[in-house]
Amino acid sequence: MAEIQLKCVTCHRAYDKQEVDYTCPACGPIRGTLEVVYDLETVRRRFRREDLKASRENSHWRYLPVLPIDQPERILPLSVGWTPLYRNPTLEREWQLKRVWIKDDSRNPTASYKDRASSVGVVKALERGARVVTAASTGNAASSWAAFTALAGLETVIFVPRHAPRAKIAQLLLFGAKVLQVEGTYDEAFDLCMQAAEKWGWYNRSTAINPYLGEGKKTAALEICEQLDWQVPDYVFVPVGDGCIIQGMWKGFRDFYHLGFIDRLPRLIGVQAAGSAPLVTAWEKGQDTVEPVEPRTFADSIAVGVPRDQVKALKAVRESGGRFIAVEDDAIRQAMALLARVGGIMAEPAAAAAFAGLRKMVLENLLPSHSTVLVQITGSGLKDIDGVFQAVRQSPIRIENSLAAVERALKV
Repeated sequence: MAEIQLKCVTCHRAYDKQEVDYTCPACGPIRGTLEVVYDLETVRRRFRREDLKASRENSHWRYLPVLPIDQPERILPLSVGWTPLYRNPTLEREWQLKRVWIKDDSRNPTASYKDRASSVGVVKALERGARVVTAASTGNAASSWAAFTALAGLETVIFVPRHAPRAKIAQLLLFGAKVLQVEGTYDEAFDLCMQAAEKWGWYNRSTAINPYLGEGKKTAALEICEQLDWQVPDYVFVPVGDGCIIQGMWKGFRDFYHLGFIDRLPRLIGVQAAGSAPLVTAWEKGQDTVEPVEPRTFADSIAVGVPRDQVKALKAVRESGGRFIAVEDDAIRQAMALLARVGGIMAEPAAAAAFAGLRKMVLENLLPSHSTVLVQITGSGLKDIDGVFQAVRQSPIRIENSLAAVERALKV
């Protein structure tokens, strides 16, 4: 691994990786999120596109030279990343776009994008010698963390909000985590997790607090570059809650750009649910931080009132020349149904929000007709089956066991 430093996104102070574990002591947990900075000149001498062409590693560990792993022998065997990228000619014709790509991260081990982060985070926990680990999550990050820490033999304490989907809680329990379902919102569960981790010295995987998680999340962008033969899309649509995925993907595109693997950068479109859109408001007002909101959306994975990676997320979208956009819950339901029927992907509400954002920008003529676009799908609909039923809006037809009943039901 190349040498790294941890750099504060606000005051820009650089720390040695032995100095701090989480956020900048001077700037605090919101403004003081840290970014992993590599000696890219050294990486450039050791890592080339030709190395990837020859690689037989069919996971995100093919990018190990730009990941912050000191002890690769601690990498766990679950295969993460290298998820499929589908082109959709139907949507290209209907929406008059040059290319439409859909990247399906519901194919990861625990059916969500968060496995990219957890796979890196658990190695860092083991390198540190942690015995008890924790995280706060609406569900996906927690279930992912529980799977990896179970394999590592670590004791895991998870904080989830009152309304976390049952399927995600079921995963947590099955993986053996101790699950504390907090009577409150995700933001309240997050704050309680922070207090507990500090009091008892638990290793904390919570998003934005842990600087190494974004390095796992950036690997989707690295894959996109390679899977598209180094020709990046014009626009990349990403669902946004805390802002950790979109900032991580921007980091990935930037790393490959500075290494000379790609010759241009995409515009990032961050999509939030209208009932939980503090980053949209901050972007529209030109603010560097958000004003907290009370989340009101059925898309639980992006129901965040205080985005913890807000500084990085706003910076990423502005640097890319992109934008934030809000979509109503009903538009998300429609997007879930459309994505399933024309794309064959069953996405959870938060994941489908990115697709709803693309659809909204097409309908409002906010994209040039010649654009190439990619939608990042971050989680499976099986993680939130109640949310999926809201998109279905129909029930099975009950019939008697006879051909006559079939004929009556189908009018054939």
